[in-house]
Amino acid sequence: MGLERRADLAGAAHLELVSGVVQLRPQDAMVEAMLRGWRAQQAARGLREDTVTARERLVRRFLEYSNEYPWGWAPGHVDEWSLWLTSEKHLAPSTIRSYQGSLRLFSEFLIDGRYGWAVACEDAFGTHPVAICHEWNTIAHLNDYEGSPEARPFTREEIQRFLDYADDQVDRAVRSKRKGALAAYRDATLFKVIYGWGLRRTEAAKLDLVDFGRNASAPQFGRYGTLNVRYGKAKKGQPPRRRNVLSVMDWAVEAVADYVENVRPRFGCEDHPALWVTERGGRIKPA
Repeated sequence: MGLERRADLAGAAHLELVSGVVQLRPQDAMVEAMLRGWRAQQAARGLREDTVTARERLVRRFLEYSNEYPWGWAPGHVDEWSLWLTSEKHLAPSTIRSYQGSLRLFSEFLIDGRYGWAVACEDAFGTHPVAICHEWNTIAHLNDYEGSPEARPFTREEIQRFLDYADDQVDRAVRSKRKGALAAYRDATLFKVIYGWGLRRTEAAKLDLVDFGRNASAPQFGRYGTLNVRYGKAKKGQPPRRRNVLSVMDWAVEAVADYVENVRPRFGCEDHPALWVTERGGRIKPA
């Protein structure tokens, strides 16, 4: 029974390869079957569709770069590719490490005996995939922060100037009586909410009206005493992480309350759940 269960693992070669059919391009057909199998294996583990798609796209790019099939890959191909990503594409080490991680996962899937791809390649082409990502040809994650040392947070004065500028755009739109005043007011409030509650762009864009709630320890903020962030940054392949953020800045609370009560209704989207709506009646999108 145990052997039968192992043989029927999602992504196993015998589930993806069509027996008894002569392929016009057997190498290409094998690659496509491998990718289908890898997609099925990841889906069975509960990974998100966008994660699976991004990984497959990366493997296809490596296929194109190496000009070799997976059973012909060697560690040297990863060396050359990583150097090209660094010297020609000028990608950050963290990005290259992420690419190498996806490639390692695909390679480990192919050489895992439970899935049968090595045997299938040996039978079809007389060779088989090998491990191509090792400690000595991939980037290790040694530091918590890998950004440019030139990057720094805004000072309070810079933040104030930025928010003042956003408010000025509202005033200009109102004075000129041109279209876009509502959107400018929405955006100015959005920036204040991002700063006031420490949000990322996707977290802010996906807020709903009901995400604000009361905080018994801060009754002065009314229904805006806490913010339930439902689309927090997730670990790779995992669903978004939720968190609650307490309101601490009275001016930010005043700004969002004014927007909700006096500006948002003028968009004509009373039945839409989103906090930030567009003039066409939809939800704003992260940039």
